[in-house]
Amino acid sequence: MAKIFISGVAGFLGSHLADAFIKDGHEVVGCDDLLGGYLDNVPAQVEFYQYDCNFLNSMIKITKGVDIIYHCAAAAYEGLSVFSPYLVTKNVYQNSISLITAAIANQVKRFVYCSSMARYGAQRVPFMEDMPTRPQDPYGIAKLSVEFTLKNLAELHGMEYVIAVPHNIIGPRQKYDDPYRNVASIMINLMLQDRQPIIYGDGNQKRCFSFVQDCVEPLKKMAFADNVAGEIINIGPDEEFVTINQLYQTIAELLDFKKEPIYLPERPLEVKLATCSSEKARRLLGYKTQYNLKQGLQSIIDYIKVRGPKPFKYHIDLEIINEKTPKSWSEKKF
Repeated sequence: MAKIFISGVAGFLGSHLADAFIKDGHEVVGCDDLLGGYLDNVPAQVEFYQYDCNFLNSMIKITKGVDIIYHCAAAAYEGLSVFSPYLVTKNVYQNSISLITAAIANQVKRFVYCSSMARYGAQRVPFMEDMPTRPQDPYGIAKLSVEFTLKNLAELHGMEYVIAVPHNIIGPRQKYDDPYRNVASIMINLMLQDRQPIIYGDGNQKRCFSFVQDCVEPLKKMAFADNVAGEIINIGPDEEFVTINQLYQTIAELLDFKKEPIYLPERPLEVKLATCSSEKARRLLGYKTQYNLKQGLQSIIDYIKVRGPKPFKYHIDLEIINEKTPKSWSEKKF
């Protein structure tokens, strides 16, 4: 059995990965600064540290003796990154380099990095791993910069690495009182309070949504599979490509919600069409989906109903406020 370290272990994806590795009998260590997670997401069996990945000495200390690192921690705020670029890039690029440095210093065997579909930017869909990368916001630029730096340092110092590109993951444990991200959870939290959801632009942006358990299995295999070292692999469904309007309609049907959404101006630099091909994941990792969009959304509804709908917390300061800043953030409309 291996000792596995997961950054962002109190977050949505990190906590589910921890559960999966614990179930398989592995020892799990993790950290989280709780910027985007809930403390009660952390499984009881995890050796948990409430640490910020940006602090190198702390990362060196808690990754000693670790075999595999999963780096899930990030300020995953793509839309916000053009208005709070300092915080977002610090907690994407700098925190990653800190953990990569600690991994190499401690001779960790393999580093699995959770990148983002933002690496592709605006181009033809579905996005393929061998396409040119064209990120168009600070978040995507920072994510891609981590990929380059990881490859550079890992190859020089002899550490195996895998770059996972999950996209639009949904499911229970996702932070739903966060006004800056997680469109499905935001809509459900509002609608359970009998409040109208907010849609940016015309709502015809298209996305595929990945149920978290469908992502955990292929991600878990990246720890030990020999055929994935040095690879970039998209993870997520490519079957249900839906507009944000269709997402709203599906949630409204599940909740029997009758009010119309509120439309606000489109967010700057938002990619209109974004979905990935998962053919490579199918070939290398046996990836397949077990849950459809409705099942994934119902799981979020059930989760939020149990915990209770919550008011939104504007827990991140806007660094740039001007006429381009969405009023849902500058005027706290959620």
